[in-house]
Amino acid sequence: MRQGEIDEVLKKAAATERAPEIEASLLRRVSDSIRPSMRRVRALPRTSVLTGGVVLVCAGVALAGAARAGFNGFEKMNLPERALIFAMLGILTWVAGTEFVNEMIPGSRRRITAYRLLGIGSVVLIGVFAPLFRDYRTEHFVSLGVICLVTGVLHAIPAGLLSWLVLRRGFAVNSVSAGMVAGTLAGLAGVGLLELHCPNFQAIHILVWHTAVLVASGGVGALVGKALQFRKK
Repeated sequence: MRQGEIDEVLKKAAATERAPEIEASLLRRVSDSIRPSMRRVRALPRTSVLTGGVVLVCAGVALAGAARAGFNGFEKMNLPERALIFAMLGILTWVAGTEFVNEMIPGSRRRITAYRLLGIGSVVLIGVFAPLFRDYRTEHFVSLGVICLVTGVLHAIPAGLLSWLVLRRGFAVNSVSAGMVAGTLAGLAGVGLLELHCPNFQAIHILVWHTAVLVASGGVGALVGKALQFRKK
């Protein structure tokens, strides 16, 4: 038997088979049972609106922390230092906020991976800090550094939680990636707080400990995402 004849036989067999008929009353009962549990879901706001929300959260956490602890670092900076550092932090926070929103909306376009975002953010911080701060003394390097690291991470935690509340109606397909992006975003809030508050302008202190806040927060976010992913399984 040739291929054409086989195809003809299969077509005839398919034409003779009929799907079993379902009673209209049964379909009506199924529809009536489902309808009460269905409700209309509000559409999420635009990406730019959500991004603005998480950026405002991070800025608010940093400003609130500095208002409580003091704006010692900001007052010690000159105008070019303020402009460059906080413009850089603002841009990084917006980029991280956009990527966090995309992570929480399935099907959104990812422009940069979570690992690259954390790496690029760290490199940018170092690239901006290095030429601005040239006091290479290392007095109380560890003791003061640990204080800044802990302070920055402690402020990153509420920034991350509040950012998640803004996007609580979203859904992270990849919990680890979303957690790292959220941690990176929150870490920028912690770095912002340190730049506003910390008056220690020793270059090594800022390059190591202030940047470490971003890295540590991104790592903590990834671990939280991993734990959530494990719970789903």
